[in-house]
Amino acid sequence: MPPNPEVPSFAVIPGAQVHRVLDGRHEEVVRLVESAYRAHGAGDTVNPPSSFLRFPDRPASRIIALPASLGGPAPVDGIKWISSFPGNITAHIPRASAVLILNDPTTGYPLACLESSIISAARTAASAALAADRLSQGRDRPRRIGFFGTRLIARFIHQYLAGTGWTFEETHIHDLSDEHAHGFTRHLEHEGRNGTITLHTDPEHLIRSSDLVVFATVAAAPHVTDPAWFTHNPLVLHVSLRDLSPEVILCATNIVDDIDHCLKAETSPHLTEQTTGNREFIDGTLYDVLTGDLKIPHDRPVVFSPFGLGVLDLALGRHIHDTLRADGQLAVVDGFFHETRRYG
Repeated sequence: MPPNPEVPSFAVIPGAQVHRVLDGRHEEVVRLVESAYRAHGAGDTVNPPSSFLRFPDRPASRIIALPASLGGPAPVDGIKWISSFPGNITAHIPRASAVLILNDPTTGYPLACLESSIISAARTAASAALAADRLSQGRDRPRRIGFFGTRLIARFIHQYLAGTGWTFEETHIHDLSDEHAHGFTRHLEHEGRNGTITLHTDPEHLIRSSDLVVFATVAAAPHVTDPAWFTHNPLVLHVSLRDLSPEVILCATNIVDDIDHCLKAETSPHLTEQTTGNREFIDGTLYDVLTGDLKIPHDRPVVFSPFGLGVLDLALGRHIHDTLRADGQLAVVDGFFHETRRYG
């Protein structure tokens, strides 16, 4: 600790500023996410288990706390507080909302409060794009993509794939909501570079038609249960974590972001562990792939199941804070900490 640490300023960073810093910088965001994964794999992070706040009178809703600490050249501590209230959708407002608190690692004082639904979606999509790139190396790059679920996260994943150089000859779409499916189709048509776009009412047909499958649903329990749908050995970005049955998981090469985090909260890998009584079906982590310690076989499906690490949110949050500060655009709240002398 410095001999005379000072109380830092406190800033509020709204969603418009978050969007402005991240918008169109897909490759930069992917690099930030990769750096955070490498720091985590090297032990330069603290990432405790997430805490779930649930409500007996509102069982479909929850709020999750993700505390974390990220080391490296721009260290930061903090916590993401993200809610999921599915009932919002009927009121035509987003299901999820979030804030991110950054803490100064020297004094522990909060540095900033950031609107974080954009950060959360961006880090999730960047993680998916990074995994798609690294897990497809050594095989033919997928040219047929299928989106199973078409809400916000699907849109962000599409943007990050397109923003890091992916193009597709075919794009396949399945959603239980016709409204969401057609809205996503219009988005893809506007963005371009997606080849022919096909809507599917049959989920099996979507999976069999795709070499890269993106699961971005709000499913609470497995609903895809037949391993035969995956005999063409696609790459599966299992972002929503609860779509695949243990039978499907056991027929795949399974990569996660963090084994202890992913095997809890009734995720598909967690259910598979409960079924088998072991974790031997987990082949490794994305960090193992990034470092070259794990080679991906091509003779079976590959499933990436990322639980979502708080250190990824911190990496983007710190970058946004520091970018705005360097540009002189940080909205500091003067006098936020009223009592800053130990003895008054």
